[in-house]
Formats: sequence, C-alpha cells, structure tokens
Amino acid sequence: MELRGSEFRAVLRGVRVRASTTKAPLPFRGSIVDVNERQPSGCSNSYRSGWRIARLVGLTVAVAWTLPSQAQTARQILDTAVAEFAAARIESSVARFDDLVVRYPDDMPYLWQRGIALYYAERWDDCVAQFEAHRLVNPDDVENAAWHYLCVARRDGVASAEAELLPVGTDFRVPMREVYELYRGALSPEQVLAATNDSLSRFYGHLYVGLWYEAQGDEDEASAHLTEAAGDEYARPGLYMHMVARVHRALPAR
Repeated sequence: MELRGSEFRAVLRGVRVRASTTKAPLPFRGSIVDVNERQPSGCSNSYRSGWRIARLVGLTVAVAWTLPSQAQTARQILDTAVAEFAAARIESSVARFDDLVVRYPDDMPYLWQRGIALYYAERWDDCVAQFEAHRLVNPDDVENAAWHYLCVARRDGVASAEAELLPVGTDFRVPMREVYELYRGALSPEQVLAATNDSLSRFYGHLYVGLWYEAQGDEDEASAHLTEAAGDEYARPGLYMHMVARVHRALPAR
C-alpha cells in the first residue's frame, strides 16, 4: 500500500549527515538531499547555512517525527538498499531499491541512488529510465545528466550518449558546468580539473573525469582518476559519492 500525505512526506523529508561511508540517504520531496549534500538549488539561505553547519560538524541530523509502521518500513528498506550498495552487494541493493519502487511507484523519480545501483547491475534500460525520471524532479543536477550519459554509453555507445545528453539548468557547484561540457564533447578532462579549487571540487573532478574515461574505453586514465577519487582524503568532502567511488574500485572491471 502506498503511503500518502504527511505520513510518506515524513520519510521523504528525512535528512542525515554522518561521517561514515555507509550512511543512508533519504529522498526529499521536491529535490534530493542526501548524505553527499547534493543541495537542492532552490533551497533557502537558512537551509543552506544549516546544511553547511551539519556537514562540517559531522553530526546526525534526523527528523523528529514519530513515524507510522509503513513509513518506518520505507526508511528501513532505503537504509538497507544503500548499506548493501556500500558493501558492493549490488544485486541485493538493487532488489531493495526495486522493492521501494513497487511499494511507492509515485516516488520512483526521487531515487537517483537506485539509478547508480542499476548502472553497476548493468540494467541499462532501467538505469536510463531512472535518470530521465529524476530529471523531472531535479532538473539542474549535472550529476544526473552524467550518470544518464554513462548508462546510454554502455548500452548504445558514446556517440549516442553525447547526442542524448540530458539538458540541465544552472548547477552552481564547481566543476559541474565543466563536467557537463566534457560529457557534451566541448571540453577536455584537463579543463575540468583546472577548474577545481578545493577538495570537494577536486573529488568531483577526478570522479567524473574517471567515469568519462571509462566510457571512452581508456582504462588506464579511468583507473588513475577513480583511484584518486576513492582516496581517503576525499572521504569527508565526497561522502555518498566517495562511497560510490570506493565501490567502483572494489568491483571487477566492467
């Protein structure tokens, strides 16, 4: 049975910020706020301030609602799906994400984490569909367009991935604009990395340059950049996506 109204929104508004790489994100209605702090571009200044403070202190920030049993179940399934992904148990993780989609089909667009798991499960059609759906609720996110590109590239080739690159709005995070232009075929990896200016931007640069090189079939360059992104120095700034980089390095070559 699908939860509606305030009950399910209680789950969708949960926000957690922790230092562990196995922490579990929760979807947020209207945009996604997760443990990697992918801020919704339209959030208020007060929210942004709270986001930064919570991230710097490394505390757990959780909703204070008393949730009904169904809502607790939704959160538990999501937590387990992410924990299984963090442990590189991809099929188990995807099965739990799929369970959420079956139980709460209207909320499938918010589960970008499922799209990443589907990429590693090599379910290309479902992966593409997930990121196309997420664009409808988070249209400014360059990472969403990048993962869509990666799924299409594996299914249909790089030329098709460039041609079908999802449009995005304004993503203010550095170096997301450069990442988008790289995936569009308009910039070089060197230009992406040159635009970085702190540890978080360098992490994103190495991660998405590495994934791009892998899509091009350049395993040596891909390995160098993804190994850098998975390094311990980026665990705190990278958070959820650092966990993705670690899982990527732990899995067999694709």
